Amino acid sequence: MQGLMMNLPLTISALIRHAANFHGDTEIVSRRIEGGIHRYTYADAHGRIRQLANALAALGVKPGERVGTLAWNGYRHFEIYYAVSGSAAVCHTINPRLFPEQITYIINHAEDRFVFLDLTFLPLVEKLAPLCPGVSGWVLMTDREHMPASTLPNLLCYEDLIHGHGDEFEWPELDENSASSLCYTSGTTGNPKGVLFSHRSTVLHAFAACLPDALNLSARDVILPVVPMFHVNAWGLPYSCALTGAKLVFPGAAMDGASIHELFETEGVTCSAGVPTVWLGLLQHMERNGLRFSTLRRTVIGGSACPPAMIRSFEQDYGVQVLHAWGMTELSPLGTVNSFKAKHAALDAEQRLALQGKQGRPIHGVEMKIIDDDGKALPHDGQAYGNLMVRGPWICRQYFRGEGGDPLIDGWFPTGDVATIDGDGYMQITDRSKDVIKSGGEWISSIDLENTAVGHPAVAEAAVVGVPHPKWDERPLLLVVRKPGATLEREEMLRYFEGRVAKWWIPDDVVFLDQLPHTATGKLLKTRLREQFRNYGLPTG
Repeated sequence: MQGLMMNLPLTISALIRHAANFHGDTEIVSRRIEGGIHRYTYADAHGRIRQLANALAALGVKPGERVGTLAWNGYRHFEIYYAVSGSAAVCHTINPRLFPEQITYIINHAEDRFVFLDLTFLPLVEKLAPLCPGVSGWVLMTDREHMPASTLPNLLCYEDLIHGHGDEFEWPELDENSASSLCYTSGTTGNPKGVLFSHRSTVLHAFAACLPDALNLSARDVILPVVPMFHVNAWGLPYSCALTGAKLVFPGAAMDGASIHELFETEGVTCSAGVPTVWLGLLQHMERNGLRFSTLRRTVIGGSACPPAMIRSFEQDYGVQVLHAWGMTELSPLGTVNSFKAKHAALDAEQRLALQGKQGRPIHGVEMKIIDDDGKALPHDGQAYGNLMVRGPWICRQYFRGEGGDPLIDGWFPTGDVATIDGDGYMQITDRSKDVIKSGGEWISSIDLENTAVGHPAVAEAAVVGVPHPKWDERPLLLVVRKPGATLEREEMLRYFEGRVAKWWIPDDVVFLDQLPHTATGKLLKTRLREQFRNYGLPTG
């Protein structure tokens, strides 16, 4: 017997309709790339979103086709999120911090029909465009007054594009399992892989993120997502904010401490979210200038492990609650949030801080377990550590175009992390089964760096390990064995990476060794190298 409830699909367009109908006078504030502050309401946004949906139809964008973005956090990017997905196409957010060759690969692999870009990225796109023949047109996210001269073919002006269309648009009734957005993850070796989200997965994720034991979002909040909208859809915040009717504040390209603090204060921000590197810059700026927070009550910190000193500073020095969170692109991305249970109220400050160092408890919708290398489930006792496995309605079951084959193991997604889970469900990452390095919230592939290094004619063998860094969490250290009789010094080795990998991927230092340790099967013994160099002091400056 089935229930007798209405069977209405969960769609992204319903989120913005709800925000416009019931929170229509709530503001969305943006620091513009062109300069100055832009503000309008959810009702205004919905009108422009429908104009853009009509424009996309006029351009011939069909259901399921991908529309790319290379853009910062701002109101136009927000409009693209909803217009593209709501009209049955797929919003593909592209990380502009990737190496240009990777961006080219991603655009071509996704077969983006159109790409929308901020002014910041025009020089980059002018170089990439000849390598992306499948793109029918490029749309510069600005007005006619700020349109620069460009060699880019088929370049359209965003404001001209939407102003040519009315704001009446009937959102289609989509199958909730239809694809809505596409993000590529660089947390793997080789080419990035696409994670294809659905309307259903996105809406369910937005609901779960708002729960009190998750991010605890409401219409009373003013939320500034520092996490970029090209990082797993800004952790879903553009959707959760529309769902709750929270005021949204977008920082644009200005991610420095002074700019973020200014927006916090002028707009009355109550909640924010970002990676530790950004918060480090903010805290340093505040300490140097004797500043405080007037309205900020909590911040979500994820992307990489949050240092205990940062949690202590936020909470004890500034009275801001830290929600330590963990997730992945493949998880949409939210998997766990560290919020206390009632019994933890009796803990003293140091005990609470120790607990907050963990990545937190799974939010409803995420199942989690740890297994050994033989697939046997391990106890949740806070001591046993194993391979972290997850499953749920917003977790990837296959990569776009089937890249990498079937990633699931008995229906569970292997995260590539090694973790413990305690009796209360708090998970803590203890290591990574893959050797990628996480620097400032971004993944760096050690294998790609090693493959580049061994391309040098003087290098016999190379290994890369992540070593602690006070600002970036981890930075790559290159370990090199020279070929017999070869001469090679640090500066020459580092210069070799220039133009071959993204600048921020280049290792911070090089250590020359007589030999590297190997396993019995001939693989590099990374565990020994990480232990040997775990206290290595990287050069300053």
